[in-house]
Amino acid sequence: MKTYGLIGKNISYSFSRSFFKKKFELESLNCEYNNFDIDIIDKFPSILKMDKKINGLNVTIPYKETIIPFLDKIDFEAQKIGAVNTIKIKNNKLIGYNTDHYGFTKSLIPYLNNNHNSALILGTGGASKAVNFALNKLKIRSQFVSRNPKSDGHLSYNCLTKDIIENNTIIINCTPIGTYPNIEDSPNIPYKHITQDHILFDLIYNPVKTKFLKKGLHAKAQTINGQRMLELQAEKSWEIWNK
Repeated sequence: MKTYGLIGKNISYSFSRSFFKKKFELESLNCEYNNFDIDIIDKFPSILKMDKKINGLNVTIPYKETIIPFLDKIDFEAQKIGAVNTIKIKNNKLIGYNTDHYGFTKSLIPYLNNNHNSALILGTGGASKAVNFALNKLKIRSQFVSRNPKSDGHLSYNCLTKDIIENNTIIINCTPIGTYPNIEDSPNIPYKHITQDHILFDLIYNPVKTKFLKKGLHAKAQTINGQRMLELQAEKSWEIWNK
């Protein structure tokens, strides 16, 4: 039996395990998928020592960046992004990939029109880096928004003016704000300036409609949650593990 799994912290809610379990059942595959919940990334090597049958892993919050030093090799795109969410294990070598950017791109493209040429990325973690990479490939300008901006060109939430919101018609929430059970929380942006020309994309999938997306719907904006992105990146991970 081949074993796959997810590395993360507090991941009992995870989409990946249920997705792959269903996939294995539907396709009659002799595989299993486990959650490897660790409180610090330094415990990662012990997982591999305990289970020698692991063929591939997904990586989620908060380890998409800190996992990198533990890998033997990193795919070119993952290296450019600076974050890994998929690990292939072959000949005892750990190879890192990023499928988040693929899932995000495929999810976003059907909603794009000529008005959508500039974006705000809320958050600066591993997922936001994949989103930024994807937007650059789509030739969509982007700026990061952070509570504590540490880089030139990053914006803080308290400087988001009417002009900035109106001129950035794609807004992507890459933070965990609004995830179950904290469903009444939402990123601190001036929603009153959101219009029907906007796309609000939330990488969160639980709940299906976050407070962030509900506020977008109230303004008649197009809204997208993270479900389709997750399905696409998971299928891409499966392709990488088995190619």
